[in-house]
Parts: sequence; C-alpha cells; structure tokens
Amino acid sequence: MNDKKLKKDKSVKAHDAATHLSTSQHGRSASSAPVAQSGLSPLMRTVIGWVLPVLGLVAIAVALLAYDSDFLFRVQELNLFLYTPLFFEQQMVVSGGFLTWLGTYFTQYFYHPWLGVALLSLWWMLLMWFTKRAFRLPAYASALLLVPVVMLLITVVDMGYWIFYLKLRGHVFAATIGTTVAVGLVWLYRVLSARFQLRNLFMLLSTVVAYPLLGYYGLMATGLMALLAWRMGNGLRDQLLSKVVATIVAVVAIIFVPLVCYRYVYCQTPESGIYTTALPIYTFYGEHNSYYLPFELLTLVLALFALAYGSWRKTVRRSYVVLGNIAVLAILVVGAWMGWYKDNNFRRELIMTHAVEDLDWDKVLQTYQTLGENEEPTRMMWMLKNLALFRQGTAGDNMYYYKNGSAAPDAPFQVRLSQTGAKLIYYHYGKLNFCYRWCLEDGVEYGWCVDYLKYMLKCSILNGEMKVAKKYIDLLKATKYYKDYAEHYEPYLTNRSLVKHDVEMKPILHFLSGPDVLTSDNSLVELYLINNFSNDNSNDPVYQEACLQAALQSKQIPVFWTQFSKYANLHNGQRMPIHYQEAAYLYGHLENKIDISHMPFDEEVKKNYDDFMAAAQEMGEMTEEQMKPLLYPRFGGTFYYEYFLIRGLKSY
Repeated sequence: MNDKKLKKDKSVKAHDAATHLSTSQHGRSASSAPVAQSGLSPLMRTVIGWVLPVLGLVAIAVALLAYDSDFLFRVQELNLFLYTPLFFEQQMVVSGGFLTWLGTYFTQYFYHPWLGVALLSLWWMLLMWFTKRAFRLPAYASALLLVPVVMLLITVVDMGYWIFYLKLRGHVFAATIGTTVAVGLVWLYRVLSARFQLRNLFMLLSTVVAYPLLGYYGLMATGLMALLAWRMGNGLRDQLLSKVVATIVAVVAIIFVPLVCYRYVYCQTPESGIYTTALPIYTFYGEHNSYYLPFELLTLVLALFALAYGSWRKTVRRSYVVLGNIAVLAILVVGAWMGWYKDNNFRRELIMTHAVEDLDWDKVLQTYQTLGENEEPTRMMWMLKNLALFRQGTAGDNMYYYKNGSAAPDAPFQVRLSQTGAKLIYYHYGKLNFCYRWCLEDGVEYGWCVDYLKYMLKCSILNGEMKVAKKYIDLLKATKYYKDYAEHYEPYLTNRSLVKHDVEMKPILHFLSGPDVLTSDNSLVELYLINNFSNDNSNDPVYQEACLQAALQSKQIPVFWTQFSKYANLHNGQRMPIHYQEAAYLYGHLENKIDISHMPFDEEVKKNYDDFMAAAQEMGEMTEEQMKPLLYPRFGGTFYYEYFLIRGLKSY
C-alpha cells in the first residue's frame, strides 16, 4: 500500500513539474507545436526569414517615392499638427483621438516625402517584427509578413480625391500605427503566463486602455487575443473551459467597453460609429464600401495568422519554400497594382498645384504637355495652365496651343473644383473673399490644415486685416515645417509696403482695384471667373487682359468686342497677341457689324482663317467629331478650331 502511495505522489509531482514547465515557457503548453523550421540551411533561413521581407519593404518605399511623392506632399499640406496642449486636448475628445494625434504628428514629415516614407517603413518593419513573434510565423513563410503591410499600403495609395474629403486626420499613418500597436498587444498576451488568469486580465485591461486611445484597433487586438486563446495551450487542466472563459471576456470587453465610453466619456462620437472609431468614413454622396476592403482583408489576414498558430509544419521541401514565397509575392504585387490609384490627371493636378505654389510656371506648362495623344485634361489643369501663361504674359499667344478638354475626375463621387483647387485659383486672380470663404467652409467641414491657414494668412495681409493675419501666423508658428513660412510674413503686419515687393503677391495687387464681393459661385469656379471678368473692365492693363481672356473663353461676340476695344486702347501701339487677332478676324467675318478692314492683322492670322474655312467646307458632310482629328494637326493651336469644334466642356 505504501508503494502504491509513493508511486502516486511521484506521478502527481511529475505532472505538476510538467505543468510548471509549460507555463514558464511563455505560456505555451508542452503539447503545443514547436517553432516550425524548414529543412533549409541557416543562411537560407536568414535570407528568407528577414532579408526577403526587408527587400520587399524597400521596394514598396521606392515605389511610393517614385510614383506618389507629390501626392504625399499634398497629404501633409492637408494635414495639421500643432505643438500645443490645446491641439492634443482637441484630439482626445473622441475615442481613437490619441491615434489621430500620432497620425497627424507623423504625417507632417511628408513635407520631405523621403522622410515620411522612411518613418512609415520603420513602422511597417516594427509591424512585421511583432507579427512574426505574436503568431510565431516560421522563417520559410516570411513572405506572409508583407501581406499586412501591402493591405496598409493600399489604404494609402487607393485614396485619390478622397484626400480632399476624408475627415479623419492623420489617416495615412493611423492605420499603420493602430495595427502595429494591436499586434504588439497580441504578442504581449502570448508571452504572458496563463497562471492566475493573467491573460484574461490583460485582455480586459488592454481593451479598457487601448479602445479610448486607438478606437477600432484596440478592439481588433482583443479579438485576435480571443482567437489565439483557442490555439494556445494554457497550462490549465480544464483547457476547454479556460478557452471559453477567454472568449466570454473578449466578447464582453468588445461590446461593453465602447458602450461605457460612449455613455460616460466620448459623447461626441455617434452611437452608430462607436465600434469603428479611428477608421476613415468613406461616405460622400453615397456609401463607398469598396474602400473598406483593405481594412477588412487586413483584419481577416491577422485573424488567419492567429488561427494558424502552432499549425506550421516543422520541415518543408526547399522547392516548396521558394515557390510558395514567389507565389505570395506575385499575389501581393498584383494586388498592390490593382489597388493603386492610377489616374494620371490627378497626379498632374498635384504636380501643377505644387509648381504654382513654388511659382514655377514652366513646370506647370511642362506637366500639362505630358498629356498623351488619347488623354484630355481636367478643367482644373486647363485653369492652372492658363494661370501660368497669364503670369508669363503669353496667354494671348499660346492659350490654345495646348489641348483643351474636360476629363471628369476619376472618383466614385462628384468632385468639386471648389474643394480641390478653388482656393489657389481664386487667390492668384485676386478673388480673396472667395478664397477665404472656401478655406473657412472646408476647414469647418473637413478639418483645418496647413493649406487653408496659409491662404487665409495671405488673404488677410492683402486685405489689410493684420490682426486676423497675426492669428494665422501664430498658428503656423506652432507647426514644425511652416514656422519659417509664418515668420517670413510677420514683418508684413507692421510694414504693408512689403507686399509691393513680394514676388507672389505683387501681381495680385493688379486685381484688388476691382470688385471682390462675396456672392455665390455655385461651386463652379471656372464659370464664375469667366462671367465675372468678361463683364468687368479696368484701366489696369493686367486686369483688363484677364477680362479679355475671359471674354475670349465665353465666346460671346458682343462681350468680346467691348473687352477688345478696351484692351486695344490700353495697349495702343503695342503688338496684338495672336489669339485676340484671330477672334477679331473671325467675328468680323461672321457678323460684319464691326469694320475690320483697317485693323493690322498678321498675314498668318488671315491665312489660317482662309485655310481653316476651306478645309471645313471640304468636310461638309462630316460631323464635328469626325472633323476634329483631321483638322487638329493643322489648326489645333488656333482660336478658329476652338470656336467651331470645342463644345460641351463641363465645369465642376
């Protein structure tokens, strides 16, 4: 009997020792599968294990810089991070506010696109490190580490015109930081001991802390922990019960923590969105659910990693390893390419906008000329091109030497020029009240950003509202990269004569003598400017030329003659630009109301008219659409072609 008791005691001690060993090894039971290792050599495991993911990350960074530098620069212009306690407090009034604060902080570094991409890549590198350890992915499957990274990449590069309408600040970094912290929490959960319910306590505590800071990503971490609990040994005798308890804790935390926060802490968050805070809202003229797909796939992939925990094979044939990683990489490349926003006109608009801000008029025109044979410009591109020619003083000779068109912005909703380019265009044409108005309205609707503050500052200075300008200078001085910009304009507050010597502002002074009443443009910027200038007049030669160019674009003959006569008087004895001659020669023949016989037209103007009319007569049976490609090579740079064959342009 004593022998039996002794054997029983030894058996119990052995079981307790095994249990203690399993819980001390990062909470993994003895029955759990060891880290899977392939039959590869140590060098090959290293290459595939980390060199491959790092090279993939480098390729992503290079692609971002090569293809989207101007996009990233524009993103930071539409971002705002202030180094003030008040700014921090404003972000923290909603759940996920801390993530927004971090996102806006890192987004500002896209002022230097290479620096912003480097920081984003470091976050992705950290995410891969956490992913490998949280889910114990084997070295031979390291290409899978790039899957979450590519999903996050797509959330950045698929936006297009959404950058003007998304209300979530810092969204480019927010998803990456949120996912990285969430996976980091899962890793901490995995390495904790299962004794004394430490994991369940950690799961509950992390939800209580992470949800207010990270929003949706805090809840995602909790869900991943619950899935991982079903795949991990826990060192307890009743395995099933402990896993059920972990699931119950996770479900209760995910449901009730956001509800409690909504009821007692974050009342400004709409109840319908308490489980998705810190995610961008793709709602604008309808629901656009396809943009949530990368976020959904990201969550699904991480969930699959959790469910695959402990199931990786110990050894895999080398050929399978190579083919498997190549297959994953190929799928990721195709997926990234399909998800990447590829509208060339959108990129041209960004480049041209940046060039206008730098007063690089040549670059504006060079970018416009990159249009392919089968491409047509957007109206914003056309207006920026005309602005560049106007600043160079060559619009009257070259306006129609550039392809005209009205390509619609590639977006699933109605894009308005009032959001994408009105502020810049109104500012440079001296419509300061309209510029200020759209900055103010969009700031309230979509959130304040550096771009709006810059234009509101300059409008205030030009309008002589120095106290208001001081407010915007103080705000910009609280940023990282626009402090010098603000300090540049600080002397203007006490010495307004500096405006006359400012390279950017000096040309705008020509327009300030005209009316700048704030009426309604119906969000149609181009039509408003054409109607406003064509029906106005001025004794300022620069202003008057803008009026004549507007009359030319309106194609209203009586309006043109009024502006043409005024322009001729102001430029008496000077050469008349080609397009103005062409319009006068054409209208003189069409109506015969104005005697043009004594006007000194260039011989080229008269010859082009005669040749155009003769060619058009020969094509009398053709439609206008059939005539366009035949006449464009010879007459595409003339007002004659513009007047007769360019119709139905759509402003937006």
